[in-house]
Amino acid sequence: MSSDTRDRILDALESVLLEHGMTKVTLDGVAAAAGVSKGGLLYHFKTKDALVAAMVRRLAVQADQQRSDAAAGGTSVAEWYLQPPDSISEKEIELYRSTLAALRSVDGNSGEVQDAVVDMMQQWDEGLRTEIDDPVQAEIIRLVGDGIYLGAVLDLPPVDPELHKRVVDRLLGR
Repeated sequence: MSSDTRDRILDALESVLLEHGMTKVTLDGVAAAAGVSKGGLLYHFKTKDALVAAMVRRLAVQADQQRSDAAAGGTSVAEWYLQPPDSISEKEIELYRSTLAALRSVDGNSGEVQDAVVDMMQQWDEGLRTEIDDPVQAEIIRLVGDGIYLGAVLDLPPVDPELHKRVVDRLLGR
């Protein structure tokens, strides 16, 4: 089976997650949504955890591409990480909500899904630490960025855009 099939399966998983939530994700349902047999799905992903972990890894690749595109336009890793919530697409927020639901389903037990999320977060952390000499400042920026993103995922009241800009400017020493 081709990588096109693999991508189609992951697209189907994202659709099922967005439409029905993690509790409704089954291998049979994802296979049907992707237009493949359950055996075809299992050829690519041996377990439900492997399937969800692959989705998380793909989200990480997409986020890295967004970060690279931002850098090509003159945006630093820190600026990208601290972007205002209104610049995060609704689809991206929904997919991260689904990822959080998947993490809740593992109940803190180490596994493929949690490992994929940890790997993704470590890549972003390394990007910040590479760009920012002071490890304490890099950690503060990571924590603030995580909070901004969590607020967007939880649909919390937004921070005033001018205040957000002032926070970012202070964190970046501008």
